[in-house]
Amino acid sequence: MIKRGKKVTVIGAGNVGATVAYILAMNGACHHVVLRDRDIETAKGKALDMSQAANAARMHTIVSVAEEPEDIADSDIIVITAGSPRLPGMSRDDLLMINAEITKEVVADIKVHAPDAIIVMVSNPLDVMTYVAFKESGFPRERVIGMAGILDSARMAHFIHEKIGYGAGQIRASVMGGHGDDMVPLPKFSTVAGVPLSDILTAEEIAEVVERTKHGGAEIVGYLKTGSAYYAPAKSTSMMVEAILKDTKLIYPCAVYLDGEYGYSDVVTGVPIVLGAGGAEKIFKLTLNEDQEARFAKSVASVTKMIQVLKNKNFFKGE
Repeated sequence: MIKRGKKVTVIGAGNVGATVAYILAMNGACHHVVLRDRDIETAKGKALDMSQAANAARMHTIVSVAEEPEDIADSDIIVITAGSPRLPGMSRDDLLMINAEITKEVVADIKVHAPDAIIVMVSNPLDVMTYVAFKESGFPRERVIGMAGILDSARMAHFIHEKIGYGAGQIRASVMGGHGDDMVPLPKFSTVAGVPLSDILTAEEIAEVVERTKHGGAEIVGYLKTGSAYYAPAKSTSMMVEAILKDTKLIYPCAVYLDGEYGYSDVVTGVPIVLGAGGAEKIFKLTLNEDQEARFAKSVASVTKMIQVLKNKNFFKGE
């Protein structure tokens, strides 16, 4: 019997989704990458381009398109990047409902055709969409994971490097909490070549780094004008996919459903986890100081408020 190669499906072939697929095709982490998008022609064009790039790189990865829902069958991991951007005149609640409906539709197909897959959520608002995917799939919480903390940590590491001017590649920054303005950067757990950040930067400089990290995505949007970041989000997502496929047991900050951890339940937020073949295999409990606990509480409350908006609109009909 021929052993089946690893298969990763990316739903949403926009900038983030297509870049995730391209990175996976180039690094040979899996045998088969599948693109699924409402615009099938665009997905076909990007898949063909990536397949040719894989051949140029002499990689074995095949890139194809899922024209029908059943084409996602046997996926080991499904990355969801599908969603609508916020358009002029659209409220945050409007965007929340639109993307929640898109997520519900996507997850319904996953339940039928890829019930054993691990879901990696990338669509925004990230924490709430991860919650929707968890509730709608009925999967164990370790198999529904949101990408946020790796990206936010990378942004913080970059801003630390800009501040000090050395240590590129040796900076380890840590964040937790929700993805967005309410994220909780953790200078206490951030180092440069093992040296605590507090031994390198003043409290004022660390505060500047933290503030810039919280608005890192908005800064890029400000420069691009008509789009948002996708290289760093896609790389961060591909790192999660590789950790799962290769069962590396690496520790990353990711968005997961909490069931009593840190004193919170029925909410999704970013915490450090062990990523392996089973998905989120372990959740770590960090010791936070009073200020960090307050920031984390605010972050969780922000996500809970958005979840409540969906509940008030009877989005989760089974509850």
